[in-house]
This record gives sequence, structure tokens and C-alpha cells, in this order.
Amino acid sequence: MTFRCVVLLAALSLVAACTSTVRLMPAPTILTSGHAGLAPADPDPVPGTRIEILYATNRVPVGPTASARNYTRIRSNQLRVGVATLQVGDDPVPAGQPQATSGGSAARQRPEVRLVGLSPRAVLDDESGATGPDAEAFFAYVDELIGRGGNRDLLIYVHGANSSFERAAAQAAQFQHFLGRDAVVMLFAWPSAGSWLRYRLDVATAGRTVPEFAYLLQKLATHTNVAKLNVLAYSAGSMIASPGLARAVDAAAAAGDPARLRLGEIYYAAPDIDFPVFVENLPRYQGQTQRVTVALNTGDRALSFSQWIHRVSRAGRPNLDEIGPEETQWLADASARNELDVLAIRPADLPGLPASSHSFWYDHPWVSSDMVVKLQFHATPPARGLDANRTRIDIAFWTFPPDYPSRLSSLVRDLAAGKAP
Repeated sequence: MTFRCVVLLAALSLVAACTSTVRLMPAPTILTSGHAGLAPADPDPVPGTRIEILYATNRVPVGPTASARNYTRIRSNQLRVGVATLQVGDDPVPAGQPQATSGGSAARQRPEVRLVGLSPRAVLDDESGATGPDAEAFFAYVDELIGRGGNRDLLIYVHGANSSFERAAAQAAQFQHFLGRDAVVMLFAWPSAGSWLRYRLDVATAGRTVPEFAYLLQKLATHTNVAKLNVLAYSAGSMIASPGLARAVDAAAAAGDPARLRLGEIYYAAPDIDFPVFVENLPRYQGQTQRVTVALNTGDRALSFSQWIHRVSRAGRPNLDEIGPEETQWLADASARNELDVLAIRPADLPGLPASSHSFWYDHPWVSSDMVVKLQFHATPPARGLDANRTRIDIAFWTFPPDYPSRLSSLVRDLAAGKAP
């Protein structure tokens, strides 16, 4: 068997995991251990629970009416925004029957998360630059949502490759739930082809989608009262978020006001983007953010396959030999200033995490708990209970301590009280 065939079979072995039904993720540790301080969120929603999220997409719509509309895998030059409704599990179960919860150890024990409705609201026309009444009404709705609680941030989730609109919405909805009632989450649904066999097409589509993402950031910053725009980019979503952030900040700087974007936490989970390109983009926007976090697993099998395809290391599995000494020094300096946090996901530190995990940020309750605390409080790694480390070339990185769960009570209590270590 040739090496190419071996790699292809290894890639195909990942397909089932990436295209299967979305089930409720394991509840973050912070919510299952009785720790106070977070906005209310039920770690175990009963079947039938409805979750609403915002969405923005450059997918071509299909369907005769707005109520029957869905979104294809074909790219559009227009950006459409709206509201998606998802349901956890089936209709409410009769009294006396067991309920599936997020706390099951096996995925099959947790309920499905399904898209059950779409409410398109507006089309944002990049060519004319105009903002019509439908768009203004949508932005007013965003302001209404962020005005309902104490957290006035908006989290934008940029999904990875091999993802349908429905799957990406189901993933985004979980963070809407687990971040609590104060949270407002928006899905940025780009037109992935939905198959690992068309991964190269996804890479090309992601590159062509960068302008739409940058345009969305500019529109949200200009037309809403969001305090901070937080971005969570997963895997190939980094191919859009990284250059998109750089492009948006460059445009704002050209207009004389780069801070108007109000960027908050930028979180890259297992980023699948050329490492040298990622490092080139970082200085262009990092100074306008609250903090940039890169969560990576050096044993990530999916990124190993991606590296073989691209012939260059990925930001989530980096090879520092591919960048120059100046770029390396910049990374070291940024990590020392707590402006760039490298979160090393080491399976030996995290009970039950597979060594080759690509979805650790979603599957492991310690990692998702850390993300929830980070987004809720804009907390630094020490304030979140992580341990400090340094590479041989003095780049700081952070790891989970063995007693991470037991540290959470006092840490979250201090954060809620406005204290930090």
C-alpha cells in the first residue's frame, strides 16, 4: 500500500467523527461541580429545550419562502444575517422516563442538537455599502439581546471544514447555552463543501470568504453597541478569522480609528492555517484585541493530515523552524506580555482525552470550562488556574494542572468579585 493510500485511509477514518450527528457536548466542569460566579446556565437541559443563536452566512439560500429557507454549500457574494432556532433532544419526555443529559460519559447518552428553524432578517450588501431598514432592524435586535444581561459581548463562532450549516449551528448553540443566559452567540457559516474528500475546495472557499468576515466585523462594530467582539475560530475557520481580523483592522486604521472594532478575546481552537501565514497576520491585529489564545495539541491527527496536504506546518501544530528569528522573537515577546496565550493541550494532563484529539476544546470538560471562564471574565491564564511553562527559546505556554477542578471554586469566586491573582 502506498503512502498516499495510507494517508487517505487515515483521513477517511476521521470522516465519521466529523460528519456524525451533533450531540450535546459534555458539560464544562465549572457547571457540573457546583461552582458559583458564572451567569446561570443549566448543564443538563431537558429534552425539548430550545436555543436561539444569531447567524451570518455567505451561503446561497434555497427555499421558496423565508420560513422554509435553508443554506446551500454554494458561495454567495452577499452576507445574510438572521436567527436560527435549535432544539436539544426530542420533544419533552413523559413523566417518569429518564432524560438524556449532557453529563453522560458516552456521546450516545447525550441528546442530539438539531436545527429546527431559520428566520432570515437581512442582506448586508458589501457593494453598495448601504444599510437598509432590514439590516438596521437586525442590528437593533442584536442590541436588544446584549442589553438583557450584564455581559454585553458578542461571541462569533467560525466553524471548520467539512461542516454543514446545520452542524455548525448545533455547535454554536451549545456555547449559547453553556455561557449562560447573558451570552449572545453568532455563527459565521461559510460554505464548506461538507466532505473531507473536498478539503482542498474548502481551503479555496475559506480564502475567498475572508472579505465577508472582515465586512461583518466592521458592520457589527459600526451599527451595534456590543462591548467586545469575541471570536472563536475552529480548525479551518482560522483560515478566515486570522486574515479577516487583519483585514478589518487594516481597514479601520486606514479610516483613522482602528480601536472602533472593539475586539475582545480571539480564541483559535486547533487552528488549521499555514503557521508562517498565521504569524504574519498576528501583529496586524493583535494590538487591537484584548488577548489572542491559541489552543493546540501537538498530536492532533487531523492537523497532521492537513500538514501533509499543505506541505507546511499548521498553527495548531507549529514548526518554529518555518519562521525567521524576528518572528520567533515577536512570539516570545508577545507571550511574555500576556498578549498571546499558547494553551498546550497535553493528553497526559487531561483525563480521558485521546492523544490525537482535534476537538479537545469541545469534547473535554476541562478545556471547555477554561474557555467559558475566559470568555465570561476576560481572565488571564493564571487567573483561570493554569500552570506557566516556557519553551527552550523562551516562548511562554500554559498547561492544565492535575488539580484543575479543585482550583475552580476559589478562582471563579475571586473573578466574580473582581479579584485576580
